[in-house]
Amino acid sequence: MITKVTDSVIYVGANDHDVDLFEGQYVVPNGMAYNSYVINDEKIAVMDTIDRKKTDEWLENLEGAFEGRMPDYLVVQHMEPDHSASIAAFVEKYPEATVVANKKTIKMIGQFFPGLEIKSVLEVENGDTLELGSHTLTFVFAPMVHWPEVMMTYESSEKILFSADGFGKFGALDADEDWACEARRYYIGIVGKYGPQVQTVLKKAAGLDIEKICPLHGPILTEDLGYYIHLYDLWSGYVPETEGVCICYTSVYGNTKKAVEILADKLEGAGVPNVVVNDLARADMAECVEDAFRYDTLVLATTTYNGEMFPFMKQFIDHLTERNFQKRRVAFIENGSWGPVAGRMMKKCFEKSKELRFAENDVTILSALNDESMAQLDALAEELVADYVPIDVTDVKLDPTALYKIGYGLYVVTCNDGKKNNGLIVNTVSQVSSNPNRVAVNINKANYSCEVIKNTGVLNVSTLNETAPFQTFEHFGFQSGRNVDKFDKDVFGHWEKSSNGLPYLNRYANAYISLKVFDTVDLGSHIMFLCDITESQVINNVDTMTYTYYQNNVKPKPVEDVKGWVCDICGYIHADEKLPEDFICPLCKHGASDFTYME
Repeated sequence: MITKVTDSVIYVGANDHDVDLFEGQYVVPNGMAYNSYVINDEKIAVMDTIDRKKTDEWLENLEGAFEGRMPDYLVVQHMEPDHSASIAAFVEKYPEATVVANKKTIKMIGQFFPGLEIKSVLEVENGDTLELGSHTLTFVFAPMVHWPEVMMTYESSEKILFSADGFGKFGALDADEDWACEARRYYIGIVGKYGPQVQTVLKKAAGLDIEKICPLHGPILTEDLGYYIHLYDLWSGYVPETEGVCICYTSVYGNTKKAVEILADKLEGAGVPNVVVNDLARADMAECVEDAFRYDTLVLATTTYNGEMFPFMKQFIDHLTERNFQKRRVAFIENGSWGPVAGRMMKKCFEKSKELRFAENDVTILSALNDESMAQLDALAEELVADYVPIDVTDVKLDPTALYKIGYGLYVVTCNDGKKNNGLIVNTVSQVSSNPNRVAVNINKANYSCEVIKNTGVLNVSTLNETAPFQTFEHFGFQSGRNVDKFDKDVFGHWEKSSNGLPYLNRYANAYISLKVFDTVDLGSHIMFLCDITESQVINNVDTMTYTYYQNNVKPKPVEDVKGWVCDICGYIHADEKLPEDFICPLCKHGASDFTYME
C-alpha cells in the first residue's frame, strides 16, 4: 500500500489480515498494520522495514515510492522482527544504501542476520542529526520502549515524529475501529511494564514541535495530538483513565459469580459511573488487563483452590504485577468451603506494588452467600460507592471536619474569570480563626488565578489527598490558565461544581472549601486572600497530600543513568553539558536556576 503522508513522505507499509495472534498471545480480530515510510529528498531515507510475511509487497511499495531513484539510507529504529525482518532483503536489493542505526541495533542486526554483509553502516548517537536535503532527521533514543535499542526520529522541516512502537495500536489500517480501545490494549500489554521509560521519552518530546506522529503500527496521527499524548501520559504514569469499578472473578459452581453479580447491581444502582465485570476463565485475558488499568477501582473475586487462588486469577494478577499495577484501589472477595485463603493469597501478590489502597471491607463466602457474607458485601458496596456518588450541593452545608484536612499540604485553588474555570496548585492554605471560621490563601501575583480572584472575590480550595498523581500537579501547576482550559472535560474530568458555581476536585481530593474574600494583604510576591467560608464538605478520608509526601512519593525521581541538567520542579531532563542562562523548562516553564546538573 502506497499512501502520501505529505508531498515528500510516503507510507509504504502493509496490512496483515492473516495473523490471528500478535506476538503469539494477543487476539487481533482486525489484523495488524506493519508501517514503513520513505522520505524523498536529495537523499532518500527509508524508515524501518516490515514483517517477513509482507516482504515482497513492501519491496514493491518501495519501488513505487522511489520513482526510479535508488535509496540512500535505511533507518532502523527497532529490531523486533515485525519491523526488522526485511532488512536482509533490502540490503540484498539495495547494497549501496547505508544502514543507519545505533550501537545496540547494529549488534542485534548481527544476531538476527548472522553472516549478512552490509557495505555501509552509519552508527548514530542520541541527538545526532542526518541531513537529507531540506529534511533533517534527529535521532532520539528511547531505551526500553519497549526494547533496549529503540530510538525515535524527529524530522524538523515537516514536524513529524517517527515514533517506533510508541502510539501504535492493534488492527489493520482498513479496520474501522476506535483508536483508544485497541491502542490501550496494545500499550498495556506490550509496553505497560516500561512506564517510567515512556515518561522520559514524553518529556523529551515535549520540547519538540510535532504536527504528525508516524508509528510502526496503526494509523498516522495528524489531528488533536494532545489527546493521544494525554492518554500516553496517563497510561505510562499508571494513572487511572476512567472513573469506575472493574470486577474480575473466577467461579467454579456459581456462588462466587452470584456475589459478583449482586455487587455489580448494587454499584450500578447507587450511581457508580462505570461497572465492568469479567469472567477470567472465559474473557480475553488481555482485555481484562486493559480494564484493570483503565478504571480506578479493581475488585478481585475468586475461590480457594488447592490451598491457593484459582489458576486463572493467579495468572491475571501475574499479568498486573508484571506491568507495575499501581495507583488504584483494590478490594477482595474470597470463597472457600473449609479453609478460605484466596483473599490473603491475592493480597500477598501485591506486596511490592506501589500506591495501592486496599478496601477496608473484605468479603469471605463460606461455600454460598449467607446473612453474614451478604452484610460484608453490603459494606463493601457502600465503601466503594462513596468515591463516586456526587455530593449534593443543593443544600449548602458547613462541615467543620473539612477544616481538619488542612495541613502544610498541597491544594488546588479554583476560580472563574467569567468565561472559563481556572485552577492552580498552592501550598499555603491555613485556618486563621474559628469564630467565625476564616481561611487565608496565599497566591503568587504572577499566576492568572491571583488576578481572577482579585476581580471576583470567590474561590474554592480542594485539599489534595495521597492518591493525587504527578499528572495532577503537571496539569494545574505547569501551565497557565491564560493559555489553556484546565477544566476541559476531555483532558481533566475529575470535577463537579459546588453551590457557588466554581469547580472542585471530586477525585484526588479529600475535601473542598468554598470561600469569599473579605480582605487582602499585599505580601510582595504574593497576595494573601482572607476569606469567609461559605461551604465545606469532606469527600473521603484518604490522608492529605503533604509537601513531604509529594517530594518522597509523587514527584518523579531523576533517571539513574541520566547525564545532564534535571529540572528540580518537574524532573525534565536537558541532556547536555551546558544549560543556557535563559533556558526555560518546556514542561513546567521554570528557569535555569531550578535545574541541577547530574552525572
